[in-house]
Amino acid sequence: MIIATEHTDPVNSKILAVSEDQIQGFVREPFREIASLSGLEETLVLDRIQAMLSAGTIRRVRQTLLATNLAQGALVAWKIPPEKIDSAFDYMFQRDPFSGHVVIRSTDSDTAGSEYKLWTTVKVPQGFGLQEHTKLLLDEVGGEKVKIMPAKGIFTLGVGHVRRKTVQPGSRGDRPAQMIRTGVVQLNDLQWRVLTSLKKEFTIDEVTANPWQKRAKEADLPLEKFFAVAEDLDRRKIIGRFSTFLEHVKPSAGGIRVTRFNGLFHWAVAPGMEVRAGSEVGRHEILTHCYWREAGEEFGCVNIMAVAHGTEKRRLLDHKAAIDEHLAACEIPVSYTNVFWGGRSEIKPSEISPIVYREWLQRREAGDEI
Repeated sequence: MIIATEHTDPVNSKILAVSEDQIQGFVREPFREIASLSGLEETLVLDRIQAMLSAGTIRRVRQTLLATNLAQGALVAWKIPPEKIDSAFDYMFQRDPFSGHVVIRSTDSDTAGSEYKLWTTVKVPQGFGLQEHTKLLLDEVGGEKVKIMPAKGIFTLGVGHVRRKTVQPGSRGDRPAQMIRTGVVQLNDLQWRVLTSLKKEFTIDEVTANPWQKRAKEADLPLEKFFAVAEDLDRRKIIGRFSTFLEHVKPSAGGIRVTRFNGLFHWAVAPGMEVRAGSEVGRHEILTHCYWREAGEEFGCVNIMAVAHGTEKRRLLDHKAAIDEHLAACEIPVSYTNVFWGGRSEIKPSEISPIVYREWLQRREAGDEI
């Protein structure tokens, strides 16, 4: 029997509407929870997720972490000479384990910060420096300048591309979004051991009932002990969501795209209004991310940033206009706003292990290929 693998299939859409970003925190039986919330049998859910992962419709299945609480992290904008942009992109994606999202961005006109074409997320493990790491990368790729923008607060963090396809401009939650403050949490060796097993991507044969049994064995722990540590990490706000990540940048094997455009929305609000503004922006359902980040004068003093994805550019601009109107209605003045559009893009999880970082530095200093 041929199993449908496109995200547009009605059964797959029902699964993905839950599995992309509705399973929050650590769950002992994540696939059973997806089945329960989608109203489907667990065996059917497992078969479909396995098939979509095999076909590349889903690019990865994994337990996410709130990495801002585990490592220094930032959104980083790079000013790179035009002739070096592609090689810099390749280096960040292929050879720096600590860069996550790697995106070429552009604006519709020459505006504040538009000369910064390469944008990445960067995480640097505990014990190492974000400034030092970005300086290493800047020298390596022959860049001119770098702007580091750590998150001071998080208002929205999710994916949910399938369920957001039908979201109307202006749709928002009943209440303002609550801000999550960032701050690095110290962990012991046992907690790192469990965390390392938790965050690995699932292979197709790991998409099964009782999926954590193998991971507990890898961590050399009894299953109940593994659960106890994982649930403690969840209580400490270190665990994100259990998620099936759609391939939303490239077309599927059947030529179907999940999204075509992504916009990084910028707003500059008066100092002291960041939390209120971010809470009002972050409640809009179209957004996958919303942060308080200080971008400085080069970017028009932007301090609220958000990301939205869609298949039509005009539709995303309608969403942006609805957010602008809501801010005005809330009497939150905006001194500057802009949209940076995503072009070439690659995404991978950022490595956060101090052990991996030490090994990376040693290979680099030895002149080995990294």
